[in-house]
Amino acid sequence: MAERKPFLLRLDERTFLALKRWADDDLRSINSQVEFLLRRALEQAGRLNREATEPEAPKPETGGGDKI
Repeated sequence: MAERKPFLLRLDERTFLALKRWADDDLRSINSQVEFLLRRALEQAGRLNREATEPEAPKPETGGGDKI
């Protein structure tokens, strides 16, 4: 299994409780439910199978305006 990257997620109480109820209904931990939902959203958006790389830094503009 791939290495897991820990990160902090802050949720308002209403969202957290709704997520907890959903996780309980699906017999999952809250962490597993969040991971499941994120993975499903990424699959639906066609982004999960992209190669996992660091985002590219924005390229500096070359000043494509009119030169005087």
